[in-house]
Amino acid sequence: MDLKDKVAIITGASSGIGRAVARNLNEVGVKFILTGRRENHLTELKDELAHAAILTGDISQDGMPQSLLAAALDTFGRCDIVFNNAGIIKAGSIDDIDIEDMCYMVRVNVEAAFRMAYVAVKHFKSTGSGYLLNTSSVLGTKVRPTAGAYAGTKFAIEALTEALRLELAKTNIGVSCVEPGLVQTDLHREWPVPPAQSLNIPRPLQPEDIARVVRFILEQPDHVRLPRILAVPSDQEL
Repeated sequence: MDLKDKVAIITGASSGIGRAVARNLNEVGVKFILTGRRENHLTELKDELAHAAILTGDISQDGMPQSLLAAALDTFGRCDIVFNNAGIIKAGSIDDIDIEDMCYMVRVNVEAAFRMAYVAVKHFKSTGSGYLLNTSSVLGTKVRPTAGAYAGTKFAIEALTEALRLELAKTNIGVSCVEPGLVQTDLHREWPVPPAQSLNIPRPLQPEDIARVVRFILEQPDHVRLPRILAVPSDQEL
């Protein structure tokens, strides 16, 4: 895909992987609709980019995916890429985990992501082309104690990605997911012991590492599809 002047929706753009992807794709002329919950962060990012608009809000709100697509069409007249990236993590032992927090995670990581995905591919079918890229995780391929609920949300993303890819084979619509290992982001900012310490991973990935993977997927020739890419730190034992 020639990315110059393509229009991308990025969810979870206020920090971490979403922000890094926007910065990377800005280098090749992509235009953006950015969303996240922290307006000040989105505004700072918007000011860095050549062409961007923001829509602040919780991705789990009713109608948010449709509003993002409408914003892309109203602002730029098209939508070519959806980076379905918003997500949170809630983990804990059976005795410690907050069930309400866990269920909110499911709404964000599964329900909202599914809604965004289907809004995207329905639009792409109407225009005849486009690319949906979902953020999964290494825990979309395996489980660990205390993280079963989070892993379950990412297994769901894996299943949806593959099913949509199969359904859209032989079209000009691409569907892929990226499976990051441990990345140094705000995702774990409230954890008392950072995963880099508890898992003995002294050199976690940086968001920019995943941004390069995303761009690599998008820049493949039309006849090439990369259904999934797993990217992990060299110190991470799977």
